[in-house]
Amino acid sequence: MTAPEANQLPDSPEARAYNRTKRWLEIGDLTLSFGFLVVLLVTGWTNSLEVLASRMGGEPYVLRLFFYVLLLSVLSKILGFGLDFYSFRLEHRFNLSNQNMGSWVRDQIKGWVLGLIITTVLAEIIYALIRVSPEHWWLLAWIIFMGMFIFFYQVAPVLLFPLFYKFAPLQNEELKARLTRLGERAGTRVRGVYEWKLSEKSKKANALIAGLGNTRRIMLADTLLQDYSNDEIEAVLAHELGHQVHGHILKSIIVEALVTLGGFWAASMALEYAIDRQHMFQHMTDFANLPLLVLVSSLLSVLLMPALNAYSRFTERQADVYCWKTVPSVSPYISAMEKLNKQNLSESHPSRIVEILFHSHPPISKRIAAAQQWAEKHRPGLAT
Repeated sequence: MTAPEANQLPDSPEARAYNRTKRWLEIGDLTLSFGFLVVLLVTGWTNSLEVLASRMGGEPYVLRLFFYVLLLSVLSKILGFGLDFYSFRLEHRFNLSNQNMGSWVRDQIKGWVLGLIITTVLAEIIYALIRVSPEHWWLLAWIIFMGMFIFFYQVAPVLLFPLFYKFAPLQNEELKARLTRLGERAGTRVRGVYEWKLSEKSKKANALIAGLGNTRRIMLADTLLQDYSNDEIEAVLAHELGHQVHGHILKSIIVEALVTLGGFWAASMALEYAIDRQHMFQHMTDFANLPLLVLVSSLLSVLLMPALNAYSRFTERQADVYCWKTVPSVSPYISAMEKLNKQNLSESHPSRIVEILFHSHPPISKRIAAAQQWAEKHRPGLAT
């Protein structure tokens, strides 16, 4: 296949319909989430929820705050359940899911409980800091948030992922040794290679390197192991290792730190304005203002999303180049991308505006064309 032919990699009608529907679901979910927060603030219902939470929690501030977060979480889940269920049905409609209803409901409950725990802990910390340091709470909260972010990033493969998926040590010793050597050449020490039982829930294929330090491990979906050659799997992992080589994990943490710092600062400014100018709340420790903090910080993240997506696409291109330099030929990389494009119903030819707003990875067609152009320039005898 030549480079021009790669650019003609067609999107099937199913792929176009699937990705178009997913985008509308994302927009709908975002609109619903922001609308819920705005309605709470504009109507004053957040104050009514605070009164109800205070009755449920009694005198202790921490209990009243917990019940307020619980009420918000329950209402949010109820409002978003329709979209969540439609997303579940969408995966079945396009023959991308193996998950039954019972498994999906269990995952929804586990995800909701986990989110409630994390949100409650963060809210309790924020309002404790507001009481202790009303001028600098946002900076202290940001520091603690980043500590939590790094902690969860590290423990995710050993504590969080297993809540939703099963993992087992990879039994293919030849492939395991091959991938371990690949990691060693990249200067990345992994603590194991695991088979990810993704097929229990999905027909899609994936691979990743998760964790930090002692928890860093390679995870290969069983759907990848079933349908891809060792050369193709090596190419996929070489790309993932490219992120490690280029320090993208640390850089992503720094980017996340800057974005969340801006979010906490903006939330602080909005809270002061709401109290001093608009008199929406009596004081800063009035936790009825929590929707305002969430709304402002989330809005900043959404506004920055095109820039964050552009940065992500840049890092993906860097990781691709590392892969091409590492593997003997780009052919396995190209064939793996073609298979992933078909198996995951990816969109290889999105419009430019869709790519800018929604895509954290370059489209498959561009990645394949770039690989062929690189091979023609650097390995003309092996170019496909």
